[in-house]
Amino acid sequence: MASARPEMPTPPGRRPRRPAPTRQPLSQDLVVETAIGVLDAEGLEAVTMRRVAQELGTGPASLYAHVADKQELRELMLDRVAAEIRLPAEPDPARWREQLKEVAMEIRRVYTSHRDIAKVSMGLIPTGPNLLAIAEAQLGLMLAGGVPPKVAGLAVDTLGMYIDADAIEDTFYTATLPADVDPWEHFQKYVDQIRDYLKALPTDRYPHLVALVDDLTDQGGAERFEFGLDVLLRGIASYIEDGGRK
Repeated sequence: MASARPEMPTPPGRRPRRPAPTRQPLSQDLVVETAIGVLDAEGLEAVTMRRVAQELGTGPASLYAHVADKQELRELMLDRVAAEIRLPAEPDPARWREQLKEVAMEIRRVYTSHRDIAKVSMGLIPTGPNLLAIAEAQLGLMLAGGVPPKVAGLAVDTLGMYIDADAIEDTFYTATLPADVDPWEHFQKYVDQIRDYLKALPTDRYPHLVALVDDLTDQGGAERFEFGLDVLLRGIASYIEDGGRK
């Protein structure tokens, strides 16, 4: 058996060659993790099979052994992101509304921290284990509080649509801003401009808009989201008293 050739020394004036990094074997977890990295840096539209393959230093065809297509990849990304959502350990019947509100705000926090991932959730029937765990927790909280089962089943969908829509609107706004612009500061200036515009409207045509300018433009996105949640939760709670009648 021939012995291996001895390594050549580095010629004068040249840098020693670095050993090539060992490529990590492809797996579904690695593909999804890489795709989330692209999402966080560039947004959902940038997440294509070709782009993810480029990040992994391979060809798009190699990804299809681990995910069926771009849609499945997006759903797997969403479920992986959903694992970051903190859920209550146990339902507290006396605090079911507060707990349900905390879960909703936690979902919004996580979704908005991953650019426009909420687009994937909109219209999607959850089947991933982490998304199912969220639905299970929400149902458990409502049932513990006495919400009729049929109402609880419908309310999970309604809450999901509200959270998704709010998260998507938030990312649509921030996506239009340059990277060096503070979103909150920009929003405050924009609201001031809208407030001045509404106050200048003709009162004979828009009496209520002009009269309620301060109420219309008060509070930021988080406060408005919380208000909407309170409206929904009060509505869900009302079915406890009337026996679940719609």
